[in-house]
Amino acid sequence: MFPDRTGARRLPPALVCRGVGVLHRGTAVVRDLDLTVEAGEIVALLGPSRAGKSTLLHAVAGLVGLSTGEIWLAGRPVANPQVGLAPERRPVGMMFQDDALWPHLEVIDTVAHPIRREGVRPESARAEALQLLEWFGVGHLAGRRPTDLSVVERRWVGLARLLARSAEIHLYDEPSAQLDTHLRVRFQAQLAARQRATGTAALYATHDYAEAFTVADRVAVLSGGRISQVGTPAAVYAEPATLAVARLTGPASVVRARVSAGSGDGLDIEVGGVLACVPGGAAGPLPRDEPARLLVRPDWAHLGGPFQGRLRSACYLGPHTDYLLEVPGGEVLVREPGPPLHPSGATLSWGLRRTWALPAEAGATPEPGSAKPVVTGLLGGDGRPAPATRVPPTDLTPA
Repeated sequence: MFPDRTGARRLPPALVCRGVGVLHRGTAVVRDLDLTVEAGEIVALLGPSRAGKSTLLHAVAGLVGLSTGEIWLAGRPVANPQVGLAPERRPVGMMFQDDALWPHLEVIDTVAHPIRREGVRPESARAEALQLLEWFGVGHLAGRRPTDLSVVERRWVGLARLLARSAEIHLYDEPSAQLDTHLRVRFQAQLAARQRATGTAALYATHDYAEAFTVADRVAVLSGGRISQVGTPAAVYAEPATLAVARLTGPASVVRARVSAGSGDGLDIEVGGVLACVPGGAAGPLPRDEPARLLVRPDWAHLGGPFQGRLRSACYLGPHTDYLLEVPGGEVLVREPGPPLHPSGATLSWGLRRTWALPAEAGATPEPGSAKPVVTGLLGGDGRPAPATRVPPTDLTPA
């Protein structure tokens, strides 16, 4: 049903963007963007609203022109600021945020349409369309019109129509945004499995880091029309290049603390006068004369350890409870299994399984609920550094 892309011959990248820029009413929406999607690879474009995600997809599809740079598809140039290959001539399939299903066609004819455009006889095209619909478990919808479908059924039909077209890359513009939460997770997982089964590359735009991690081989974090970082989901989660990337890729607490390179793969950190060695690394050189910004993910922290904090709130979420601790240098979100066990205002000990030192950002202002701009607990009453109590690394892991 789909082309075999598993042969030994190396295929050219499905998509190459070099220095791509796009203007909208004189304003740069995408700026000097470089991105490569290999044949068969799924790359997620992760970014907030107005980051340029949809604009980049439209540029690849040929729906908007370029102000700078060039776009290549499967080893062929298709766009630069002077010329652009027409959308219908590009080996691209696209799934928009809305379904864009033709209201006058039955489902089977909607899916068969791109097959017929490739010269397949109507009877054969309808048979292939029915095979696709059955592959998605919605073959029983073949004779219905779009107005007779639920939201999730419309999404499956739209996906079947997308995969019906022969393409070098599929473009997804937040395809699960209209679905309820309980349907969204299942849809994302099945979409990723079906997409991989085709062997076709994909560029998948989303603002949801969990969705990006679910579907993608690599994640390209987009902000302000530029790519801030590209890496595997595990890499961008564990080692974000900037604070902005950290906040886009999952829950993030930031604590200001004295940090120095420890032995092996650890960092020596000082919080509230307590010095401990914690596994982790840094996105850049560590500051010498001022506290560094330490990233703490909820799953990197645990209750019980060398540091002290005051419990501000405990949020029970079913499988786990999120404890928000006020600590010297900021706030830390700690995730523990089970229901809440401690009252607000209690003083709790806590520790770290790992951390990541973020680079300094000139003029950065902490957001509410993250780090505080003033470091407390690191200075004595006379304004000089308070003596630190050294804690060996083994004391950081609860029994």
